[in-house]
Amino acid sequence: MSRLSEWLGQRPAPAPLVSRGPETVDLSGARLWRPEALLRPVKPAFIWFTLFAALVLDLFPWGRSVPAPDFLALVLVFWNVHQPRRVGMTTAFVFGLLIDVHDGALFGQHALAYTLLSYGAITLHRRIRWFPVLTQTPYVLPLLLVAQLASLAVRIGVGGPFPGWSYFLQSVVGAVLWPVASWCLLLPQRRPIRRDATRPL
Repeated sequence: MSRLSEWLGQRPAPAPLVSRGPETVDLSGARLWRPEALLRPVKPAFIWFTLFAALVLDLFPWGRSVPAPDFLALVLVFWNVHQPRRVGMTTAFVFGLLIDVHDGALFGQHALAYTLLSYGAITLHRRIRWFPVLTQTPYVLPLLLVAQLASLAVRIGVGGPFPGWSYFLQSVVGAVLWPVASWCLLLPQRRPIRRDATRPL
């Protein structure tokens, strides 16, 4: 139709500046499109700032208490899902070693757990981003549980005691906080590049 309009001397209407989200199908079989916001590119400095901020939160005395979530694991999952080319398994391994040194745990315990966590998040990142943020929680919870199970298996393997089933509340709380963490970490990308009369915010 656009070529026909050009041939007749008419200019086609400009395409709307709206991003159409992934195609979905409801129960009736009708095809729907989920609206998707256009985001600014994330700055690498912001990624590293959030990772180190999460590390500091985990280093606090209450950072490893139950049911306080593993903030570093939550932020790693987020960036593995949204920026898998910038934050990968190497980053997760290094931050895991830092946690091991601080906690005095078996060297490599958290490094292994975070590496498995990162691998799972990167493998599923396309599937996770397909869904709205609230629907992403059932995918985030198993990833956090796998990381905890890996760390627990290493601890028990060297003769450590089983901490009890309340130990896994850490992953449950982290999954519950996933929508809040996603909103906070995406907030700088939603800001307009510059303000003017038509975009006062």
